[in-house]
Amino acid sequence: MTQAKTWSQRFEKALHPAIATFNASIGFDIELIEYDLTGSIAHAQMLAKTGIISPEEGEQLVAGLEQIRQEYRDGQFNPGVDAEDIHFAVERRLTEIAGDVGKKLHTGRSRNDQVGTDTRLYLRDQIRQIRAQLLDFQGVLLDIAEGHVETLIPGYTHLQRAQPLSLAHHLLAYVEMANRDWERLGEIYKRVDISPLGCGALAGTTFPIDRHYSAELLGFGQVYANSLDGVSDRDWAIEFLGAASIILVHLSRLSEEIILWASQEFGFVTLTDSCSTGSSIMPQKKNPDVPELVRGKTGRVFGHLQGMLVLMKGLPLAYNKDLQEDKEALFDAVKTVKGCLEAMTILLAEGMEFRAPRLAEAVAEDFSNATDVADYLATKGVPFREAYNLVGKVVRTCLESGKLLKDLTLEEWQSLHPQFEADIYEAIAPHRVVAARNSYGGTGFERVKAALKMACDRLNSARSES
Repeated sequence: MTQAKTWSQRFEKALHPAIATFNASIGFDIELIEYDLTGSIAHAQMLAKTGIISPEEGEQLVAGLEQIRQEYRDGQFNPGVDAEDIHFAVERRLTEIAGDVGKKLHTGRSRNDQVGTDTRLYLRDQIRQIRAQLLDFQGVLLDIAEGHVETLIPGYTHLQRAQPLSLAHHLLAYVEMANRDWERLGEIYKRVDISPLGCGALAGTTFPIDRHYSAELLGFGQVYANSLDGVSDRDWAIEFLGAASIILVHLSRLSEEIILWASQEFGFVTLTDSCSTGSSIMPQKKNPDVPELVRGKTGRVFGHLQGMLVLMKGLPLAYNKDLQEDKEALFDAVKTVKGCLEAMTILLAEGMEFRAPRLAEAVAEDFSNATDVADYLATKGVPFREAYNLVGKVVRTCLESGKLLKDLTLEEWQSLHPQFEADIYEAIAPHRVVAARNSYGGTGFERVKAALKMACDRLNSARSES
């Protein structure tokens, strides 16, 4: 059985039920209802201000829209597939409340600019929330880092032991990544903060609307200068999905490290019961579920970015029904990023603990201080490349004899090069190795303390601006 739709008299027959279901977006664009109501209220107020409708009609429309908002919040307004989308659902209910006046709401606008307005209002709100989460994430990292300035951790390149680091320095790398994410979203916000309301279907309208007034009511910083661009632009959605993907790249990298650190082979962290689970058949297991899920969900957001790029690449101007597909990707990416940020912040704050004794043991059981032997010789006047080659010989000698650099006797050192003296032992001690790297941006303890202060000041400033 077919069902009649509220189209113009251009159509003689109703839409096929299967096509009606296929065509409908109400199942997901209900997410936009609060924003649709807010945008419609601003549009009604603009229509009244410009004299397109009377002040009394404007008041009736606003009152009706606010009633729908309350009905939705009370669980009394639950439109189904027959409404097709949230815009028709609201307009239909408004007409039930306000009568023929409700039919005047859509004057001077199209669903094309309406949905663009709703989605931008939604994303502005979500960007603000995600930026606040990024600040909280940084705050937890900084709290941990402040307690581990002089805790050492092996540093890696190619997943091979490279040089020892301050654990705080390692964590501060993720603070810097999160700060770039925060800044990037702030830049994208500016391009989301442009109102398409009043662009119409594609060409504007003959009614004497005031687009700047409605934009001002909605808090938009700008209005689109071109109506075609206003209804068809999705650059801001692509940019957001790109930024969301980068956020999850950063979270996934940290997740991978935590997974490694929690393994028996590394043993750098202990997972608490509040953020890990066990095995259904192996009672000894404690699994790093949170970082594994974050690592897995990252690909999901990457897919949304790729999907949006493919969606847009062949669309002629202006609006095409393909653009209905932007919302599910956007909604899911927002939900995923927010969920991952929340989970990782909780994991860092209360789900894991660093094992300082194991970390100290780890930095003392390898050759990650080999570069410092070369640096030591260079300070004695030996050309660095010559010193570098010599240290390779020293390491080979140690491996052959089953020793570490610290285990060599002074006689063995001096047999390798006469410039080695008793102070070589202090020069290659892990704590000394780390402390000595005081170049700007380095892992030296004094540099790390300065970096911590700078990051804390920056975080406090960002929070005060939010």
